[in-house]
Amino acid sequence: MVVGENSRSEDLDVNASKPKKLTNMRAASADELIRLIPPRPLSLEQALEFIRNDECVEVTPKSIRLRKVELSAGKRASLNSKRKRAAAGV
Repeated sequence: MVVGENSRSEDLDVNASKPKKLTNMRAASADELIRLIPPRPLSLEQALEFIRNDECVEVTPKSIRLRKVELSAGKRASLNSKRKRAAAGV
């Protein structure tokens, strides 16, 4: 799923369901407070305007979700490199 916006053009691959490792070791800056922006619900029209070429909109009776067409990060990277080579005419 698409979980946020990036200020740069490239995508960041994140695993939102992977928990943070809890260890007994503490770093000096480990306890910084991270403020997250609450999610904004999108209507179907807003979701269709928001997506890019490699994303799609899933519509269910209870929700509207944005997700990548290709879920595997490795396959997405190879498809992007193929598209760039085709656009360059190589």
